[in-house]
Amino acid sequence: MSEPRIVKFEILRFRPEQDEEPVWVSYEVPCPEDFVVLDALNYIKDEIDPSLSYRWSCRMGVCGSCGMMVNGTPILTCNAFVRDYPDPIRVSPMANFPIVRDLVVELDSFMEKLTRVKPWIIRKVEKDPSLGEYLQTPEDLELFKQYSMCINCTLCYAACPVLAHDEDFAGPAAIALAYRYNLDSRDAGEAERFDVVNSGEGGIWACSYANECSEVCPKHVDPAQAIQRMKLTSAVQWLGVWPKRGAE
Repeated sequence: MSEPRIVKFEILRFRPEQDEEPVWVSYEVPCPEDFVVLDALNYIKDEIDPSLSYRWSCRMGVCGSCGMMVNGTPILTCNAFVRDYPDPIRVSPMANFPIVRDLVVELDSFMEKLTRVKPWIIRKVEKDPSLGEYLQTPEDLELFKQYSMCINCTLCYAACPVLAHDEDFAGPAAIALAYRYNLDSRDAGEAERFDVVNSGEGGIWACSYANECSEVCPKHVDPAQAIQRMKLTSAVQWLGVWPKRGAE
């Protein structure tokens, strides 16, 4: 077995009780071949500096909580193999979010934007439960399945150049989620989401189609595609050519 590679990690630290601004702090970590960046952070916390703060949970690319900037690119640190990066490796908190402490960011604005698009099935009329479930065909599911794979990791928000300058922009994940429900054959809420996603401040028209959101998405949701398709649908609806769809 080969000796672990000693890798220098530069971590952007912010401890509000002592730091006026974030500062870079260096650590040297022995990294076996199969180490990911999250393993290195855990080593730093367990063996070198227990005060380091960051989020993580599943270590399997499912929970979405360990997203950070690694050498300037947003990525799930449980999926970022140390062997793929040159020395030193720089780890910083997600861009476009306020820093709470070290690598932990404030997500309240993200959660508010998700709620704003009403990401749940809306019915005009609820049928009696005794009549059974709402059924879908495999073709119905296939229409929106891709956009339902989002794990709310916020990597797309950290990559978005629009959010870097316009904090009111609803953002890729929220708009893709709105599109997901608009495509759902059980849903009748497209009209209710129409004004939200078409608003002059924060709506789909703020998107410049840089495609950075889709490039970093770990689940291949392709939020950039969802936004552009929603632009097309909305433009046609504004012209009155294509009436809004709604389940009864």
